[in-house]
Amino acid sequence: MFQHQTVEELAATARPVGEGEETEAEAPGAGIGPVPVTPIVAWLRERVAGDAALIRGFHQSALLRTPPDLGAERLTGAFQALLDHHDMLRLRLDGWQPVVRPPGSCDAAALVTRVDVAGLDADKLQSVITEQATAARDRLDPAAGTVAQLVWFDAGREQGRLLVVLHHLAVDGVSWRILLPDLVTAWSGGALDPVPTSFRRWAQRLTVSEPGEDELEDWLDIVDGPPQSLAVRPLDPRVDIAARARSVTLDLPADVTGPLLTEVPAAFHGRVNDVLLTGLALAVAQWRRHRGGRGSGVLVDLEGHGREDVVPGADVSRTAGWFTSIHPVRLDTGHETGTAALKTVKEQLRAVPDGGIGYGLLRHGGGEAAAELVGVPPAQIAFNYLGRVAAGDGGDWTLAPEELIAGEDPAMPAAHVLEINAVTRDLPGGPVLSATWTWPDGLLEAAAVRDLAAGWFTALRALAADVAAGDAGGFTPSDLLVDLDQSEIDKLQTAWRQKS
Repeated sequence: MFQHQTVEELAATARPVGEGEETEAEAPGAGIGPVPVTPIVAWLRERVAGDAALIRGFHQSALLRTPPDLGAERLTGAFQALLDHHDMLRLRLDGWQPVVRPPGSCDAAALVTRVDVAGLDADKLQSVITEQATAARDRLDPAAGTVAQLVWFDAGREQGRLLVVLHHLAVDGVSWRILLPDLVTAWSGGALDPVPTSFRRWAQRLTVSEPGEDELEDWLDIVDGPPQSLAVRPLDPRVDIAARARSVTLDLPADVTGPLLTEVPAAFHGRVNDVLLTGLALAVAQWRRHRGGRGSGVLVDLEGHGREDVVPGADVSRTAGWFTSIHPVRLDTGHETGTAALKTVKEQLRAVPDGGIGYGLLRHGGGEAAAELVGVPPAQIAFNYLGRVAAGDGGDWTLAPEELIAGEDPAMPAAHVLEINAVTRDLPGGPVLSATWTWPDGLLEAAAVRDLAAGWFTALRALAADVAAGDAGGFTPSDLLVDLDQSEIDKLQTAWRQKS
């Protein structure tokens, strides 16, 4: 409406809904066979220096409450349907070449374990779940085509548990929202909806796509900055492995989390990540200053779902697989604090092209672009906000409360000095932001990490308080079609507020 301000111009640009968005029809069997090495798999290969043995137990898992009448035979049949329906659950790793085998090539019965837990108290149940989760992880072997394990904790006439363990090569966070409902549907005797685009076809199209001409320069601008050191020494892949990781988890109460996820981003026409990463940038800068460091910028690796609309004709809304993308972003609040810093960080995040998916294509695609990016000092911090998770009402097929083991193979080298995984749990008293900070033992002191985590929450509280006071918010340049910088926008908004 701003760009085409007459009916004639609007009519010339109008298109029928859905035009150009048709999903490409796949030939039967298009999802079977060798799968191109996607950027995230190339990242993993580089992380372990090409040693595929180090990723054997690299997995994700989920634990569900189950009805007492689950039944081993019925469960196995449902799992067989899932294996035959979703290609990546039939993955085999040939060296570093993923290969999808045809339906019927995986025997679900060999992948399902029943454990009797009838009469166990909560502590003993947790102990058995931890023991069985470790055993299930150790049974994974992508080189042999074993990328899935199910463990049914049969509690007799009481509600049981079902542990689903999947190798990370076959699954990501979004995939669970597809696979778990499908498993329940199959167990109930229902038919599974078709998968419009296979992971193999998506990967083929993605890996031959080319980022824009100027995207390399955009990424070089994003990562440009002074080298940073958070720890007493660099990462050592021989010493800093998953088995030596330490972690601390902090929760932000509902009275702060609620507005932080809704009112604060809305006030700035932004997203939750804009707010969370502003708090992180402010906290890291202050934390570094207290330790004699300089500078206000921090280079952070961000994880994305990787399902951006960059592959024409693909519909991956029903596709399971590891789509995740990882890309760096430099957050620098300068001398700004509070909500002024939020506007700056929001614009720095908006400068990332296409949600960041092109970085991996350039970084791991070979050629001159890869050669330039490989020389950039890597980010020492990784941040991943996993979204909101409902606590459930305790009914069948809801997430169970028992804790699960870490997802990395114990021998895997750490990818970062510090990794932050945050999630919002919707509890009866309101949403609670929970963040787990993980680092290799010996690189950082636990007290120092706790200080940084507390500083992050302090910064988030301040942002929420500023918005609650009613004197913060507004647009930033990326919100507008006109060419105005932030100072000009702020002046216009201030004048408007004073007028009204």
